[in-house]
Amino acid sequence: MLAEFLKDYLPIILFLIIALGLSFAFVAVNYIAAPSKPDPEKLSAYECGFEPFNDSRMEFDVRFYLVAILFIIFDLEIAFLFPWAISLGEIGLYGFVSMMLFLFILTVGFIYEWKKGALDWE
Repeated sequence: MLAEFLKDYLPIILFLIIALGLSFAFVAVNYIAAPSKPDPEKLSAYECGFEPFNDSRMEFDVRFYLVAILFIIFDLEIAFLFPWAISLGEIGLYGFVSMMLFLFILTVGFIYEWKKGALDWE
């Protein structure tokens, strides 16, 4: 019974052992070889626009999160356009009208956010 188990699952077990071994080896090599002295450029503000800080309980400006959420919403629009464009020949006029309605609603939302100033970064 054990021989049959090993026959079926030995490749999976070997794969997991090799994957774990390589993972630990990469982490160990990175820990040993990586420089541990951060320079001022590394500690400077990067994408979020905030200066580095020590206290994790300080308040953040809500505009950063608003812009991030808006980016995700309008980025998903593009994710829906690719499968629609590929299958447009099969779904016909109904699919075209449905996507135009979807894009119209998103465009109205985008214009509303633009007029409200949610995309302005001061």
